[in-house]
Amino acid sequence: MKEKLHIIPHKHIVSKANRNMLFNHQSLVIWFTGLSGSGKSTLANGLENLLHTKGIATYILDGDNVRVGLNKDLDFSESGRVENIRRIGEVANLFVDSGVVVLSAFVSPFKNDRQTVKSLVGADNFVEVFVDCPIEVCEQRDVKGLYKKARNGEISNFTGISSPFETPDNADIRIPTNEMSIEEGVQLLYEKIKTKLDLNK
Repeated sequence: MKEKLHIIPHKHIVSKANRNMLFNHQSLVIWFTGLSGSGKSTLANGLENLLHTKGIATYILDGDNVRVGLNKDLDFSESGRVENIRRIGEVANLFVDSGVVVLSAFVSPFKNDRQTVKSLVGADNFVEVFVDCPIEVCEQRDVKGLYKKARNGEISNFTGISSPFETPDNADIRIPTNEMSIEEGVQLLYEKIKTKLDLNK
């Protein structure tokens, strides 16, 4: 479109590197992917709390929270899901540029979508966390009652039931939430990302 020819991004004086120096840590995206009920949001909350106590600037982007605001106009069709993750990727990239550690908790079932976000924010700024939990366990938990609704046909395109989840091939971190406690998972995450955050704390 001709209109796009008139879009010229402005170059600002204060850079990501300046903001990282101000916060005394590197900014990055910690991307939690996994089935509904696997523990993504719980792990993200636990890790954010730990990072906060250590003076790390953080923000959580959570699937349901974003769906009631920024992405409330999107449905759960495949195209709607793709656009959902694309927008989140753009928002996450802004957070990285602002110097913040963003924890993104989304089912994000498609490999291509996760790769798109990784490419957008840069591999050095991206940590993929596979919250690995068997669907049988997730369904037993059914913390939001979604699996029951999906089984009853009340929800279409539900990941794990009527829509696929594409397991990460080479996730940076795997957290099997059916085998370890949330506290253990949070500690494992922290130990894994300390170097990437360039922390001496």
